[in-house]
Amino acid sequence: MENFSDERVCLCALNRIFGFEPKIGRMLVEAFGGAAEVFRQTGKEISDALGAYSRTKYASAITVSACESAAMELERLHGEGCSFIGLGEPGYPALLLECEDPPLGLYFKGTSLPEYVFDQRPQIAIVGTRSMSYYGRDWCRLMVEAMSKARIKALIVSGLAIGIDSAAHNAALDFGLPTVAVMATGIDMIYPPRNGRLGERIASTEGCALITDYPPGTEAVRINFLRRNRIIAGICRATILVESKIKGGGMMTARLAGSYDRDVFALPGRVDDPLSQGCNLLIKENLASPVGDLSDLVSRLGLGDTQIRRKEDFRAAVTEQYSEMPDEEREDLLKAAMKIKGRRGIAVDELCAALGWSYSKVSRIVTTLECDGFISVDLLQHCSPRLDK
Repeated sequence: MENFSDERVCLCALNRIFGFEPKIGRMLVEAFGGAAEVFRQTGKEISDALGAYSRTKYASAITVSACESAAMELERLHGEGCSFIGLGEPGYPALLLECEDPPLGLYFKGTSLPEYVFDQRPQIAIVGTRSMSYYGRDWCRLMVEAMSKARIKALIVSGLAIGIDSAAHNAALDFGLPTVAVMATGIDMIYPPRNGRLGERIASTEGCALITDYPPGTEAVRINFLRRNRIIAGICRATILVESKIKGGGMMTARLAGSYDRDVFALPGRVDDPLSQGCNLLIKENLASPVGDLSDLVSRLGLGDTQIRRKEDFRAAVTEQYSEMPDEEREDLLKAAMKIKGRRGIAVDELCAALGWSYSKVSRIVTTLECDGFISVDLLQHCSPRLDK
């Protein structure tokens, strides 16, 4: 059969068969000297090579029709702007090859070649909970912003979920860094649907991409996310856990990264905050380094120097900034700034009630603090302190 000579087609076929046990598929490829060679073997030769696994569905699945289906699938995907990177081919993430269970291939959607996406810069994973707090959102953006100002630019990798994943992807795009979303579905199905626009933005931006090892048509089910997490951890030289409960996908990704002997960082939080308990646990177990000073984080990620510096004393910085203002105006700015610092995510109308001021006065002060870089205000008028300027 003509497709037997196409290594990529045969790797794609084997990936569909051995998706949840890629080590077995890789064993066959190495045993016979290539994916195409696997499909040239007789049923007995395949069964003998599989050994105990020959009694499973695998032996009967390695057929001519499997290869034909893979060829038609790749032809269709090509017309939709997608491709397939086989194990060991140019553009296959180098660090993923170091893992014990790399997928036999990755489906890829983007405007740049896979080699340009994965071979040009270090990959850093940013993961965490779907139930993101203002604290987690702000620190996620601050970390990405710090990396964007580093001498060496990173590729930000995450999982396209709501919460921290989406915040990481959006921050990367906003600050001019490339980002890759590792999907738990087929390349033709963005999940969750609400992230459809984000997925399209990633796929259409130079240097960015959507990737998955799941065949087209694969829907989002729980077990798929667990399998997806190993790719996020395996692709990257370091993983940063922003927020997580004791159990969660982010925790699993961080622990997988540690098992791959990669650097792991975690953002510490309040001991009574469930969203920080996972991060605090990893730090306590010495499985993750705490995130604190952003310049130090960037340096430890191997990205070189950055100009971002931590505001060590928020009150003093605000006081110094407005030192030449009349005392009453300076004190009002300081009161508002400290109230926002103490109640991260406070809405403007809540700030009015807390301070007993009119909306126009609070709005004017919030605008001043935002313009001078002390706070950030989102579209819903929630105010949060910026930890860096």
